[in-house]
Amino acid sequence: MRITLGVTGGVAAYKAAELVRRLQQEGYTVQVVMTRGAREFITPLTFAALTGEKVITDLFQDSSRGEANLESAIEHIAVAQKTDLLLVAPATADILAKFARGIADDFLTTLHLATTAPVVVAPAMNVNMWEHTATQENIALLRKRGVHIVQPDEGYLACGMIGAGRLAGQEEIIKAVREVLQPVSDLEGEIVVVTAGPTREDIDPVRYLSNRSSGKMGYAVAAAARRRGAKVILISGPTKLDVPAGVDRVDVGTAEEMRIAVQERATQCTIAVFAAAVADYRPAAPHARKMKRSHEELSIRLQPTIDILAEFARTKGERLVVGFAAETDQVAENARKKLQEKNADLMVANDVTAEDAGFDHDTNVVTLFSRDGRDLALPKLTKGEVAQRILDEVVRLRGTLREGPSPGHKKSLRHSGD
Repeated sequence: MRITLGVTGGVAAYKAAELVRRLQQEGYTVQVVMTRGAREFITPLTFAALTGEKVITDLFQDSSRGEANLESAIEHIAVAQKTDLLLVAPATADILAKFARGIADDFLTTLHLATTAPVVVAPAMNVNMWEHTATQENIALLRKRGVHIVQPDEGYLACGMIGAGRLAGQEEIIKAVREVLQPVSDLEGEIVVVTAGPTREDIDPVRYLSNRSSGKMGYAVAAAARRRGAKVILISGPTKLDVPAGVDRVDVGTAEEMRIAVQERATQCTIAVFAAAVADYRPAAPHARKMKRSHEELSIRLQPTIDILAEFARTKGERLVVGFAAETDQVAENARKKLQEKNADLMVANDVTAEDAGFDHDTNVVTLFSRDGRDLALPKLTKGEVAQRILDEVVRLRGTLREGPSPGHKKSLRHSGD
């Protein structure tokens, strides 16, 4: 889901940067819109770096530099149509007044009028401004129109006064977002194990074999599954990612450590998602001490690691298994082959050489290959959005498995060799 975060000109504007991170941990895609006042407290570059999205600061580009164009003139409509929620934090008394009176004199206020998405505002201001009759009347009017207000906290304010007006805590804002978006709870009661990230296979104490996986896709699946009501256990190789809120993370290093961690939790889970890029080979005899440099050629004997997905799926029973196929050629053919050979229920395949897809990108382009013969090609989406589509397919397959296939479906499965 996509959230547009409006940041307005108050001292609490700096807290919006951390709020972006929390929203991302929840699995949301965030785009920031800043008012002119907000840019006095924090720079657009900060939010651009955190979100990987364009930060919008003006309704029209600077025509004096020849930047004005039709696209910029109607951008508020495009953003309004794409967003699932408009969140304004911090929201100043000024922005509350403009929202209440329908004023549209900058990008954020124009977006507010143009969007049909739900709106959540988290006010932050001086206690006297908060308690002023005009502000309270604006709050009451916004509530009447369906705007969700996150009540400010009481305490020591930047102006030196004590009282109501502090920006609500992140957890309160996140709670309001969850309640407004009303995420589906179609995985409630499920226990989902997700593997993510790379593994590292030691050559010696200072060197190892690994791959380019960042773990972003697996972490996105874990966050999305938690939001949909599941208990989630994330078995993660080495990454720099923050653990998604409400997810239990188990840190591992090698393929064997990941395998053991999966085995220990195999009986607990009802759904297993193998998103990790596990090393296929490891050094047969790692050196106990650092290998010294020489001018001679070096050969390292490798031995295959155990296929964690295939081993798990051989005895999966009623558990639903999702695998990933990162390919560079013949993507569909290789994915279908892996789906059958590994006894998975769903295979998520992508060409890692494609633009803006694969390792360490925030977007991905995948095709979902299901055991019941359904192939679903997705357009380029954020990894959070891809995670949701994967789980949609998991829910569909789970329903099929529990209800049992139709007689015609059974016949087609027998014909295919299953």
